[in-house]
Amino acid sequence: MSKIGKKPIVIPDGTEIKIDGREIEVKGKSGALVLPIPSFIKAEIKDKELIFSPENNSKQARANWGTIRSLTNNAVIGVMKGFQKTLEIEGVGYRAVMEGDTLVLSLGYSHPVKFIAPEGVKVSVAKNTINIAGINKDAVGKAAAKIRAFKKVEPYKGKGIKYQGEIVRRKVGKKVAGATK
Repeated sequence: MSKIGKKPIVIPDGTEIKIDGREIEVKGKSGALVLPIPSFIKAEIKDKELIFSPENNSKQARANWGTIRSLTNNAVIGVMKGFQKTLEIEGVGYRAVMEGDTLVLSLGYSHPVKFIAPEGVKVSVAKNTINIAGINKDAVGKAAAKIRAFKKVEPYKGKGIKYQGEIVRRKVGKKVAGATK
């Protein structure tokens, strides 16, 4: 039995959920998302709650039962509140600027790095922070990871792009290592 799969999803006010064959459509004030349901998972709405259950006791059904429940719960949260990731840029000369829908990053390379946000993801810049927002948790996370991958924080000087609140383990440089001899 899946601990997560057994929990019902409470449908909040202002959110509409339709089960159409093998798809779940979630509509809210921020937009709409459509999720496919695997053939061995059954979904039903009872008393303003969405309940998932496996149709058979196969290993695949048990494995995907909690997963599809979590994905649907993320869709409900996404259409109600949305998801947001914040990245911080540290380093002399490192900066980010929006040119229309394109994020242009100056990261110490010989050329500016350009990032076009995927559909459904909104990118904005304020000083040395980049905000990524959207209703799809997966798309927001992937966009943030792609931007961060352009220049991850290095451990010696702490220069690069990091998630807000991320702790970077700093390493000691050559100066201290040579002083011990």
